[in-house]
Amino acid sequence: MKIAIYPGSFDPITNGHLDIIRRASKIFDKVIVLLAINPDKTCRFSKESRLNMLVEVVKEFKNVEVDFHNGLTIEYARKHGANVIIRGLRVVSDFEYEWAYSAANEYIDKDIEMVFLMSHKELSFISSSAIDELFNSGVDISSLVPKIVLEEYAKKNQK
Repeated sequence: MKIAIYPGSFDPITNGHLDIIRRASKIFDKVIVLLAINPDKTCRFSKESRLNMLVEVVKEFKNVEVDFHNGLTIEYARKHGANVIIRGLRVVSDFEYEWAYSAANEYIDKDIEMVFLMSHKELSFISSSAIDELFNSGVDISSLVPKIVLEEYAKKNQK
């Protein structure tokens, strides 16, 4: 069984992330969308909110589940029998970061492969920080994120 982990902060999840999940679900027997907790990163949404968004968005996929981890993704992959870590690439600058990430993971465990999925060009400009900036500037982001993300932004603005 080919089990893949798709890690990220998903703050918030975007249609770019969802596209990677959709494509990965067709390639692998099981995909675990892993909310990776980074204590050094300040997030817009709470862990619970991000988990709820992820769970809602992946309901349509029979072979996709959601989990969270507060440590190295490669260690999570080992523990859960995953043989692949998925990473999305949007632009050339992503490649440099992912190359180093891949090398570090290979140093830890050569048996877990990194698989890179390129964003479709119409989604390549979407990032979580860009979504936040656009939303805060009053730009309609409804075509860039799942509906639940819009609902979560609305809740945040009511506070």
